[in-house]
Amino acid sequence: MASGTALLYDDEMTSHKLLWEDSVCDIEIPERLSSCYENLKHYNLVERCLSVPVREGTEEEITLVHSLDYLEIVEKTQKMSKEELQKASANYDAVFFHPTTYRCAKLAVGATLQLVDAVMSGTTRNGMALVRPPGHHSQRSAANGFCVFNNVAIAAKYAQQKYGVQRVLIVDWDVHHGQGIQYIFEEDPSVLYFSWHRFEHQRYWPCLRESDYDVVGHGKGEGFNINVPWNKVGMKNSDYLAVFLHVLLPVAFEFDPELVLISAGYDSGIGDPEGQMSATPECFAHLTHFLMHLAKGKLCVVLEGGYHLRSLSESVCMTIKTLLGDPLPSLSGEMKPCLSALESMHDVKAAHKPYWKCLSFEDLTPLKELSTKLYQPEDGEAVQTSISLWNPTGKTNSDEAAETDKFLELHMKEILSPEPSAKTVVAVAARNAEMLPSSVQIETNGETEELKGLVCEFAAEFVKEDKILNVLGNMLAILEKIVKKKVTSGLVVSPEASLSSALALKHCCNLRLQKVLCIFVGEMDMKIDLDDGKVCLINICGKQCEQANTKYSISLNWKEDAEGSTFSSLLFGFILPVAYSYQPDLMIITVGSNQILGTNGIPLLISFLQGLAQSRILALIQDTEAQLLEALAKTLMGDFTPCFGTCTAVLQENIQMVKELQEQLQQEWKMLQCSVNVSKSER
Repeated sequence: MASGTALLYDDEMTSHKLLWEDSVCDIEIPERLSSCYENLKHYNLVERCLSVPVREGTEEEITLVHSLDYLEIVEKTQKMSKEELQKASANYDAVFFHPTTYRCAKLAVGATLQLVDAVMSGTTRNGMALVRPPGHHSQRSAANGFCVFNNVAIAAKYAQQKYGVQRVLIVDWDVHHGQGIQYIFEEDPSVLYFSWHRFEHQRYWPCLRESDYDVVGHGKGEGFNINVPWNKVGMKNSDYLAVFLHVLLPVAFEFDPELVLISAGYDSGIGDPEGQMSATPECFAHLTHFLMHLAKGKLCVVLEGGYHLRSLSESVCMTIKTLLGDPLPSLSGEMKPCLSALESMHDVKAAHKPYWKCLSFEDLTPLKELSTKLYQPEDGEAVQTSISLWNPTGKTNSDEAAETDKFLELHMKEILSPEPSAKTVVAVAARNAEMLPSSVQIETNGETEELKGLVCEFAAEFVKEDKILNVLGNMLAILEKIVKKKVTSGLVVSPEASLSSALALKHCCNLRLQKVLCIFVGEMDMKIDLDDGKVCLINICGKQCEQANTKYSISLNWKEDAEGSTFSSLLFGFILPVAYSYQPDLMIITVGSNQILGTNGIPLLISFLQGLAQSRILALIQDTEAQLLEALAKTLMGDFTPCFGTCTAVLQENIQMVKELQEQLQQEWKMLQCSVNVSKSER
């Protein structure tokens, strides 16, 4: 598997700038690029990335998407006077040209394609291209919305032509709709395009009917265009997360892309004057983490918008840190999607239900009185027809920017902490050590004397058995290293997985951890106190539990389909929403006897959960399941990206179980809410 993260940047792209006064375009400044690069250097991230040289995109590459006539129009701007440039710019919506624009736009294309080459050739696993001018609004024969050449669309066509890629996923998290990408691929089933964007019932730029949720593509491309319209501002981390878990990820894993491209616009982040949204920088780390599980990790991030420099640069750094495999900060804010976000998700799923297996069981119809209503302006009311600032507070833009700067300075200090000196420590029998990657540390010196008192509370007969005492001692030693942040994660093979879990949870209480998520896969034989909320237990097994589910004790009677993996519905529909709602300080993942997730499901579970608790995970494996050891060790080390495999029709009994649990527990765990079937009074 490829490793490493590519970074592409060329200071020459900062020469593209506005030469006259324009209140619409004056936010697209060169500092957008340079501030990102300087902040990457501040965090010592540039030196950790593979620097890939930037080249110009060629005429043949650009015309994969754009017309030759349009290319020639942009080329002519190189020799225009200021007055001629201003006149040429006026032919398009929210665009400016500079004598260097053509050169910079070709560099933006070339940098993006160099990144695709690095990832597709296996030189690196993933990477990011810091480019401008941006691209996602530009169309076949027109510049639009600061965008000249459509960098990401060209990259998708390029990957298909050069590498034979058959399925490309484009995720556009910019706050504006990338209508240029949509137009280019709206009839193409080989490209799945996902965009969330500020829409406000067609009142926000680009004010297009085709930006709404029910525009799903045309002809063979029906179902491959997913628009999530935001009909209010202020969307938070939980809103973005909910849309990923309940809409994008299930469809994306069913689509099974061979390459993922992100149109990474950070104007959807906090403090941005364009977006007016509230997502903090670490939110983009979590979104990136999710997408790294697709296409065997082949992920290319390409800069689009972002107009608050501090918010933009911090978000870019969080994205790069995630690509590099650093532990993710905890996601801040209440984990509760707002009603408007639920409305949008509801409508999107209803519109795409006919096209995707993962949505086929949804009992949804569009909310005709809400999100499907096309906005009609009242007499005398103007519809916003160009990009402009929106200020609901009455404060000046500089005041709002300063407040965001101050907030982010404190916020980043709170969420970023020193990384442990070691990533993963393992305790295994000598016969299993050869299955481990050479880079892991092996724990051999557990303290058994301190352990005896704890063991007696659970199973006194084991105190005299040296083999089990040694395992339990090593486990507690690893647990303490994780809690004290000396290592990120640990892996223990035990002859008594249930006992080990109970003992580990007891010791977590002794160490005064406030919230521990314990997921036990297989038949569980353990009793723990779950009333105070310090432990949340999820048991995934093939047997029906006789006890009723409660907020902190949940049993999932899961039947795995022998024809293929359907685990994604459980993971995205229940486990991750509960885990993110709970926001644990540490996770204990136990694989007991008769586990029913298979050799691929367990690594997937652990890999996705690494986004929580700063990746602090203690994995415990029953010795009868030791065949999982190598895959789990590599997953914890970040050296292995598991995949779901072939998507099959979901077993009805599994879906019914997930739906019943969502309905039962969505008031306790708000991230389980995925539609407006929840009444306003209940919320």
